[in-house]
Amino acid sequence: MALTRSRAAARRRRWTAVLGATALAVAGGALAAPAGATTTSQPVEFQTRCVPPPIAGIPPITGSTTAEITVDKASPKVGETVTVTYTITKPAASNPVDLALPADIMTPSGKVVLGGAQSGAVTVNGPKKNPPVPGKGSFPAFSMTGTFTVTQAGSITLSPGDYNIHTSYLMELDTPCTVLTPPAPVSETVVASPVTSPNTRALALDTASGDPGVRVTANGSGFTPLTEVTVVGRAGAAETADRMTVTTDSEGSFAARLKVNDVATTGIAAYEGAAWDPDKGAGPAAYKVVVPAPPNSQTITAAVTAGELSMTQAGDAVQLSSVDFGQGGAATGDLRTVTVKDFRGGPAGWSLTGKVTDFTGTGGSIGAGNLSWTPACTAKAGSPSACAAGSSGPVGSGGATLASTPNGALTGGEFTIDAGLSLDVPAFTAPGSYAGVLTLTLS
Repeated sequence: MALTRSRAAARRRRWTAVLGATALAVAGGALAAPAGATTTSQPVEFQTRCVPPPIAGIPPITGSTTAEITVDKASPKVGETVTVTYTITKPAASNPVDLALPADIMTPSGKVVLGGAQSGAVTVNGPKKNPPVPGKGSFPAFSMTGTFTVTQAGSITLSPGDYNIHTSYLMELDTPCTVLTPPAPVSETVVASPVTSPNTRALALDTASGDPGVRVTANGSGFTPLTEVTVVGRAGAAETADRMTVTTDSEGSFAARLKVNDVATTGIAAYEGAAWDPDKGAGPAAYKVVVPAPPNSQTITAAVTAGELSMTQAGDAVQLSSVDFGQGGAATGDLRTVTVKDFRGGPAGWSLTGKVTDFTGTGGSIGAGNLSWTPACTAKAGSPSACAAGSSGPVGSGGATLASTPNGALTGGEFTIDAGLSLDVPAFTAPGSYAGVLTLTLS
């Protein structure tokens, strides 16, 4: 009987040592912020009150905690998803007992408080991952991540909130910690911008050619209602002397009878404002001024039929390289080759853009802004247009240009577009497969 009481007392002492250490560990340090995150964050200090499990027999612990919040997008657009990392960088206390704690027993969770243009809280969770803690030693770092969707434009502040440590050692127990004077100081601020509406303006001509001095009807749609629009001839990128202004109707449409005299005119464009703006204009639509033949001559004609602007790709799946948990870094691969054929034969160039979703998996998500590309574009010999590769950098959910050709007096050709891909995977992303969808748009 005495032996039984002795073993029970020893077991209680072990529980008290372990649970007491766990209760203080919740104010511990941090893992690294996600690789590649663009952030203006700063560490902040605030008072916390942690309540150990009753079985520990330890009173609530009040102490100073230092934490930092980072994000993967410092300038998101409304509708985009932002990945938030909540990191505890300085513990309130060290392990108060001589008993060492084993590895991988602590699973943190918590909240990040939003303020400013958008209110609410972001739920964050951390992996069940910690190194062994020696007796009387410093507590290990831990980090928690989560996501939120931007719903309002403007400055959105992020402050550390309450958090909890779940321990799985001999028993399943929780140690909740609360911010004594909420909200805690602001650690990070993101500036969200509104979504830019796509340009839906369109321009169509009633004929593609005519003698000098003939009027062509230009029909516009999708413009700002009751707004003055300039309808003008184009010779490549330059404007000709053929021009007029017209006011749109209540639905943003117009029909302009433009007199075309300049034999250099190869297209007709329309735009709002004092000068051409691709975001507020449409065209150019192809148009040819037919010069009459001289007397006592015969005109011999042959037709070259205009084709279409089209795109094909060599496959629809890309497998990136793997990265190691705890190390993170770049998962790399190559975009499936895209072939663009511009057989329209007009003055308009083209643009190939792409946008990507967040990469989601069973272990969470990796932000769309973590995918970057390095584009390359080659024009087939004899193509009238020169192909310009887009800039290297993030693709993101807002999109980026993969390749383009400029407007000109005569455009067209066949083009091969490639890109090296790199997904910046945060170091402690949970193991598993993550997939995102890259959508290419040719216009």
